[in-house]
Amino acid sequence: MRIESSVTSLSWIPLGAVEGFNRLSFGVRVAHYDPPPPDVLGDLDELEAHDRFRFVNRIEASIEVEDGRIVDTVQGGGGRVNVTRVGYGAANIAFPPVVLPDLRPEPEIGPGWARFVQTAGGIVGFPIPRRVRHQPYVQIRGPVAWTTLALTIHADSTVEQRLVGASTFPRHWVYDHSGRLVTKTGFIDYDSWWREAFGTHTPWGDEESAPVVTAVESSLERQLSVAIIDTKPRFRRLQAGRTLVEQGDQGQEMFLLFDGVLRVEVDGKPVAEVGPGAILGEMALLHEGRRTATLRALTPCRVAVVPKDQIDREALEEVAKDRMGRMPRHER
Repeated sequence: MRIESSVTSLSWIPLGAVEGFNRLSFGVRVAHYDPPPPDVLGDLDELEAHDRFRFVNRIEASIEVEDGRIVDTVQGGGGRVNVTRVGYGAANIAFPPVVLPDLRPEPEIGPGWARFVQTAGGIVGFPIPRRVRHQPYVQIRGPVAWTTLALTIHADSTVEQRLVGASTFPRHWVYDHSGRLVTKTGFIDYDSWWREAFGTHTPWGDEESAPVVTAVESSLERQLSVAIIDTKPRFRRLQAGRTLVEQGDQGQEMFLLFDGVLRVEVDGKPVAEVGPGAILGEMALLHEGRRTATLRALTPCRVAVVPKDQIDREALEEVAKDRMGRMPRHER
């Protein structure tokens, strides 16, 4: 019996993710940020043609099972890196990427399972001199962006997908065999990537970077996040350890977590962690009461602040209802 599966990471640059001097080129739209990728992964050729990603890593694999034993494995797929376009409209210039060879170790086979690993990426962006933190302390070529995926296929047909490594920029979303979004990175560190991700400080030089991964928010939250972004909200930045709101505070605003990871604490105890795309603070607005939890930054965070009169109340009620339905019964 042959069992097939796949896993795909799609990497993109969310609004405001670039820092420092390079932010200027995005601010005047010489370079561009990317709209969020689709909830369900479509045709990669079409997405590439419409400039909907920076790069993709895809593992396609299968196992052959006889009497509960894995007797053969096949691995395919690979990476693809999109061009970087700089300029205005038809006057843009396309900078072709430097695509690095896929790193694909031999599949690891255990009792009733096979694990496939692949690293894909390349040197992205357009060349610009910059200071870096390692020898030779100056680089002209762009930094390296990558993801490292792992796909485990079991003889009973169950499958596990993991993002085991990734550059700290841009954002990486991971899709399963059906094209469903299953996980994503929760924190972008542009400065470290810009200053450090080159040469030996990448998987091609035997140095990996462990990603901060978070659960996927609901489709309703993603719809609301688009509406919030369209209002051009005010942003707040939090350093790790700082609180966004304290339990018991009066609540007059809600929030969209744009980047980073927040811990939800109730009566001083952690009950959940949330990542980019999460809508927060709606309970106090719905019930004109006080904050029901403390929100504490586990990483540096960027949060959009939304006045209560800018979001439809029925939409907030749906978010709250959906969240309650997904919580374990003992936490409701």
